[in-house]
Amino acid sequence: MEKNLKQVAGSHEIREKFISRHIGPRDQEIDQMLQVLNLKSLEELTQQTVPQQILTQYTSRVGDGISESQALAELKRVVSVNQVFKSYIGMGYSDCITPSVILRNILENPGWYTQYTPYQAEIAQGRLEALLNYQTMVSDLTGLPVSNASLLDEATAAAEAMSMAFAIHGRDQNSSFLVSENCHPQTLAVIQTRAKPLGIRVRVGDPLTFNFEEPIFAVLLQYPATDGKIFDYKDFIKRTHQNGALVIMAADLLSLTLITPPGELGADIAVGSSQRFGVALGYGGPHAAYFSTKDDYKRLIPGRIVGVSEDVNGNRALRLALQTREQHIRRDKATSNICTAQVLLAVMASMYAVYHGPEGLKQMAQRVHLLTCALRKGLKFLGYAVSEGVFFDTLKVNVGKDRIRDLRTKAYAHQMNLRWISSDSVGVSLDETTGEEDVLKILEVFNLAAHSLDQGRISMIWSETSVIEKSPFARQSVFLQHPVFNKYHSETEMLRYLHRLQSKDLSLTHSMIPLGSCTMKLNATSEMIPVTWPEISKIHPFAPSDQVQGYQVMLRQLEGFLAEITGFAGVSLQPNAGSQGEYAGLLAIQHYHHSRGDLNREVCLIPKSAHGTNPASAAMAGMKVVVVDCDSLGNIDLEDLRKKVDEHRRDLAALMVTYPSTHGVFEDSIQEVCSLVHQAGGQVYMDGANMNAQIGICRPGEFGPDVCHLNLHKTFCIPHGGGGPGMGPIAVAEHLVPFLPSHPILSEATQFGVGPVSAAPYGSASILPISWMYIRMMGAQGLRRATQVAILNANYVAYRLRPYYPVLYQGKAGFVAHECIFDLRGLKDSAGIEVEDVAKRLMDYGYHAPTISFPVSGTIMVEPTESESKEELDRFCDALISIRMEIHEIEEGKADRKNNLLKNAPHTAEQIAHDQWDRPYSRQRAVFPNQEVRDRKFWPSVGRINNVLGDRNLICSCPPIESYEDKNR
Repeated sequence: MEKNLKQVAGSHEIREKFISRHIGPRDQEIDQMLQVLNLKSLEELTQQTVPQQILTQYTSRVGDGISESQALAELKRVVSVNQVFKSYIGMGYSDCITPSVILRNILENPGWYTQYTPYQAEIAQGRLEALLNYQTMVSDLTGLPVSNASLLDEATAAAEAMSMAFAIHGRDQNSSFLVSENCHPQTLAVIQTRAKPLGIRVRVGDPLTFNFEEPIFAVLLQYPATDGKIFDYKDFIKRTHQNGALVIMAADLLSLTLITPPGELGADIAVGSSQRFGVALGYGGPHAAYFSTKDDYKRLIPGRIVGVSEDVNGNRALRLALQTREQHIRRDKATSNICTAQVLLAVMASMYAVYHGPEGLKQMAQRVHLLTCALRKGLKFLGYAVSEGVFFDTLKVNVGKDRIRDLRTKAYAHQMNLRWISSDSVGVSLDETTGEEDVLKILEVFNLAAHSLDQGRISMIWSETSVIEKSPFARQSVFLQHPVFNKYHSETEMLRYLHRLQSKDLSLTHSMIPLGSCTMKLNATSEMIPVTWPEISKIHPFAPSDQVQGYQVMLRQLEGFLAEITGFAGVSLQPNAGSQGEYAGLLAIQHYHHSRGDLNREVCLIPKSAHGTNPASAAMAGMKVVVVDCDSLGNIDLEDLRKKVDEHRRDLAALMVTYPSTHGVFEDSIQEVCSLVHQAGGQVYMDGANMNAQIGICRPGEFGPDVCHLNLHKTFCIPHGGGGPGMGPIAVAEHLVPFLPSHPILSEATQFGVGPVSAAPYGSASILPISWMYIRMMGAQGLRRATQVAILNANYVAYRLRPYYPVLYQGKAGFVAHECIFDLRGLKDSAGIEVEDVAKRLMDYGYHAPTISFPVSGTIMVEPTESESKEELDRFCDALISIRMEIHEIEEGKADRKNNLLKNAPHTAEQIAHDQWDRPYSRQRAVFPNQEVRDRKFWPSVGRINNVLGDRNLICSCPPIESYEDKNR
């Protein structure tokens, strides 16, 4: 039958719609899965799964979905309004050049950015090695032996250091935290936000004149200072230690190739940003912050540490150390609520150091410094008073009040951003991208009196020599001597190294990553493309507002989308991780109570099933955690909740609840839960980790919560990046809008307002276009359908696996939400099999394990997401069913309880290639358990790792060169 043009065009339009690219199952597959579940439609599934009383009747104004090409063109029109000026603002942010081999093969490579956090280390050795390189880089440059990988930004890293020092000193509230007046203003502001709920007094002053009459538990120094000066802190550090306090130094990494590192000065902790190591400005992020410390404090360091251990074959193997998720163990007693890192950016920074090597980094630093020296000489010739002393890349110039306006006008006319420090002074910071022509342009802008800059004068400027080399601050120690930083300097070798590491890591490019509560869905290529546009990536976070109008439009639109989706009145995009969103939401609640005179409201009710960051965040917000029981079905125990609400009626601040529940079901009692808390004067905080089950179906702003955070790296398609970046904006009801986070660069906080929770006003702004693209392409109908298919996929998996693994929790109609928990606890008695054994055996089938032992020990939590096809779901189910048959062989005595396919998993190529094979099963069963695996085998690069050994003997940097020499002898 012939088709006319209209029919063909209509078919093309349907295929062009992004929804058909994002949602995995085809219509026919959806019908097949519904038939298996004895359902007629997705609407019927929705009615059976979600409580009727919370189903929304609201017609979303998000709009219709558009094609990928249309969305890219629309966003391009919006952000093209941005003006990309040359930035000399500094303040901890420097423009840089991302080597193309790193840009293309890491940042733009789904093999790197779709990886999950490396909790299953055997299939994550590539990024673990990259992160170990990062830790080594940081330790070498800062002169401190222990480093993590990584924190969120410099300001929050400094706040983490303050909290750690406070804990070391027994939380002594009689002592203050001294912050140098020469610290970056955004760092000071974040510290003040973080200190207040903990009862920490922050004192700002000049450390070199501090007399220690007032007791302090720690001090924060900026090195070099925010105005560029390098101060001699040796005597002050010595006196600080004599007075029983710790020293924290916020240091510029590139400068540390030339100046004495903090560890050699006696500092206890060093923090800072690795942004200028090949990571774009991005209007503030994402950037990996570093944190290093003395060996004495290695068990207290926040965030993630990659450690060196061994696998079962005695081979060197890497894994995350115990304190990586210490908030899940210590909960409200944890020193930090950090869960997300900035792994993708830390990997980029580490590879930047690998590619350039120690000599390349030092030459780069020398060039930046010498250009700054030349600029100072030129400015002095023009008659300006320029800061004296030793500096690295930043100068403070006294311009005079009468010339500031003219200078500002001229700078903007030359598309140049300077730092306007005060009414008569300006800052200029140079970076890797600065050349001799740029220095001459800066001098031209400052040449307000039209002095003659002839060739002779210019030649004199270039003859200026280093002020660091002639100073006592010059670094004498070597750094980055490990072979990894000295052998991959050609692009050929670098490319092969990157791909060698990538091949060791399982990502979404290989198979479904079915992690419950983590929503590892498609990160579409079209969503990722805008991240590297200059209008997105080349903007300084403190650029003037009239230069970022395109950004502002996009951000306001995204805030509007998220408000529409959630049903809340206001949104803050500032929190740059889910944990920071939790914290910001609780601060909004706390400040709301205080504004009403309810200073005594400090109790936070949290269900037993809650994510570990919930109690840690509550403690950081200065609240007292009271745990609420769950019933046998996994729901909040209403009787216990009523009891706790009545007991704390006068001091109740908030309830934290995850919805759908952490157990993977929609609780019918959610409205009653919220009502009980509200009647007692409390507020309800909803953890948005499971928002992927709600969009278009129900809106939390309609059924009770007052605030929720949104994991954009889950529900809204920002990739996990191997463990970060993340974004955790918060949405709040009308009465909480005045208590959203502020920022000192943009606005002053109100009387009861919350200060900043991240260094940049919009957190990791450069990845927000990913979520904008997703929402714009899906549209209201597409988002609703994605939610329904996510719920369908989870119920299909539950149906297929229920005969083999009991489903622990389900709703009244027998359905789960977007994830389900399978109970494996009985296998320990019947076959001696632990949940970890199943997780490791799944690797032999080419799969990452589901979430294990959370929220219930001995279980697995599966979340397939809407992006996985029925074929992939079946392949995953077939793997778990096959594993259950292998367990059945143990139960029947056909396989040994200790020496079997599961206990020995995962199996590596090295093991099966060995001449000796003493296992009671064949090599083929070990590594090719079915035909699917044979056709698409992913090989774990190491055998099962000894985690206990690694935790007892924590090694968190590359082994010394001597260990390599010993092996070669």
